[in-house]
Amino acid sequence: MGSLTQFQKSIIIGSILGDGYLRIIPGRNNAFLEINHSIKQKQYVDWKYLNLKNICVSPPKERMGKGERIAYRFYTKQLPELTELYNLFYKNGKKFIPLEIDINPVILSIWFMDDGSKCGISNFYLNTQQFTKNDQEFLIKKLSIFGLKARLNKDKIYYRIRFLSSSVSYLKEILKENLIPSMKYKLGYDPVETCSK
Repeated sequence: MGSLTQFQKSIIIGSILGDGYLRIIPGRNNAFLEINHSIKQKQYVDWKYLNLKNICVSPPKERMGKGERIAYRFYTKQLPELTELYNLFYKNGKKFIPLEIDINPVILSIWFMDDGSKCGISNFYLNTQQFTKNDQEFLIKKLSIFGLKARLNKDKIYYRIRFLSSSVSYLKEILKENLIPSMKYKLGYDPVETCSK
């Protein structure tokens, strides 16, 4: 992938599956990555920036979002390697899951830090509502390669991925090496119970 290391590529793919977005400005040749989280996830954004710093334009900055939300975000440079990923993961400007996707532990960990949530004692989810039902079913098949069992869970009118309780221990085992300290609450290591991302 040229200027990207395998670890950086995994961070980017995990972010694409989660809250990150690749964009191409009209009239420009190459795509860039936008990382945009709530200011509450500042340590996580700083960690992503530190690991992608050599391909970034400038450090993360705060920005007022909708209502009282304060966003914390940064952008990468426009790169041919990111254009390759854009062409792989986007169709008509919308994310979809390509057949060629391979998920490794780093990708899964970034994806979980972006979109994972825990509710109750053993309910672990990936909030994949942005993807079609077919894409989510395909992702479940990809997760099964790890030996992780999951199924679709209807959340209001949309679906998301829910890990079966029999896979929770193994999920934690896979994720614990890569989750940064400020995000370990998502695995229930924080005394605060939450059903949110």
